[in-house]
Amino acid sequence: MKIALIAHDRMKEEIVNLSMAYEGILSEHELYATGTTGLPIMEATSLTLTRFLSGPLGGDQQIGAMIARNEMDLIIFLRDPLTAQPHEPDIIALLRLCDVHKIPFATNLGTAEVLLKALERGELSWREIVHKE
Repeated sequence: MKIALIAHDRMKEEIVNLSMAYEGILSEHELYATGTTGLPIMEATSLTLTRFLSGPLGGDQQIGAMIARNEMDLIIFLRDPLTAQPHEPDIIALLRLCDVHKIPFATNLGTAEVLLKALERGELSWREIVHKE
């Protein structure tokens, strides 16, 4: 599966901790990240990620393009709900694309963990069928 990892600045530590805790599960999949999220994950784990631009510089849109082409299976985007984001329209567009293409999208640690556990149990294997369409 292709998984995108994204986090707002104040959530970087959480996504790094999540990546360390679930490194075994994540290592079995193809990982993508926005530039400023991917670097600390790679520094703290042995995970290999394809890094895009920083979110505000177009990284969210690069991931969105993969979603539109049915080339992404799961998004973990730890959002900071207490800080205004200048690229909020890009984030909303990402959410909308995931809804249109039925791609699981976690915006907080609790949902991210539920999705990663489901991934481990094979409960997201329906995405393989979607790729054949």
